[in-house]
Amino acid sequence: MPRVRWHVAPRRADTFRTTLLLLACLAPLLLTGCSIKHMAANGLADALAGTGGAFASDDDPQLIREATPFSLKLIESVLAETPKHRGLLEAASRGFTQYAYAFLQQDADELETRDIAAANLLRGRIRRLYLRARDYGLRGLALDHKNVLADLRKDPKAAAARIGKRDIGLAYWTAAAWGAAISISKDNPDLIADQPIVEALIDRALALDETYDEGAIHTFLITYEMVRPGAGKLGPERAKKHFDRAMERGAGAGALVAYAESVCLQAQNRAEFEALLKQALAINADAGKDVDADAKPDRRMVTLILQQRARWLLGRVDDLFLE
Repeated sequence: MPRVRWHVAPRRADTFRTTLLLLACLAPLLLTGCSIKHMAANGLADALAGTGGAFASDDDPQLIREATPFSLKLIESVLAETPKHRGLLEAASRGFTQYAYAFLQQDADELETRDIAAANLLRGRIRRLYLRARDYGLRGLALDHKNVLADLRKDPKAAAARIGKRDIGLAYWTAAAWGAAISISKDNPDLIADQPIVEALIDRALALDETYDEGAIHTFLITYEMVRPGAGKLGPERAKKHFDRAMERGAGAGALVAYAESVCLQAQNRAEFEALLKQALAINADAGKDVDADAKPDRRMVTLILQQRARWLLGRVDDLFLE
C-alpha cells in the first residue's frame, strides 16, 4: 500500500511551543468540571491540530516513535470534549495512519522472517490502528455529509463526488488508512469488499488537487494502480505516470521506495529496484550533513523513516529476486 508521508499543515514556527504552553495551562482545566472546560478544550484542539511540524522536522525517528502514542492519546482525550473539531479529527486520522505505517508495519515485516505467528499478531494490532484512523476520517467527513459511510457503501463514486476541497485531507487520510488496512487483511473478505470505497475516495482527492502534500496522492496511486481491479497490463504504465508526477511534485523518498517495492519487485527488475532505493538513500546526504532537510525541514522525518526501509529492502535483495 502507499508510502504514507508525514504530513505537515502550513503553520507558524512556534506552533509546538504554543502547544506545550497550552498543555501546561489548560490540561488541569480539562480534568475538572469547571465551566470553561469546553473553551479550554477548543483552544487546545486548535493547537494540537497543527503540531505535525515539530514531529516531521525532527531528526530522531526513535524519539518520535516513543512520543507519538502520548500525542495520539492526548488528541483522543481532547476529541472527547470537542467531537466535531474538523482539524483534530483529521490530525487523529493522519496520526494513527502514520504511526502504524512508519513504525509498527516495518516491525511486522522484519519479524515475519523470524516468527510468522508473532508477525501476524502484530499485524492484527496494526489493522486495528488503521481502522481507528479510518473511523476518525469518516467522522470528519460526516460533519458536512451526515450519512457518508452509508452513502459510500451504497454508491462509492457518487458519494465521493460530493466531497469538497476543504475536506481533501480527510478524504486522503481516510483512503490511506482504509487501503492500508485492506492490504494486510487478505483473510477478511468483508474488509476487502470495501476496496471500491478506497478507490473512489483517492480518485476524488486526486481530482480535487493532484498537488496535495507534495505529491502524496500520486505516491499512494503508484501502489494502488498495481492492484486496481481491472487494471491488468495497464497497471505498471499508470503507476509510472504517477511516479513521474510524484517526483515532479517533490515526493522524493516516498515515491522512490513505493515504485521500487510495488512495480520493480513485481516485474523482477532488480537493477531498477536497487537503483531507486540507492537514490532514496542518497537524499539529504552530503558528507553526513542533512543539507536538503535543512532547506525543507518538513521532509526530514519521512525521509529518514523511508531510508530505513530502503536499507532493509536492499539487505533482502537476494531473497526478493529469483536469478
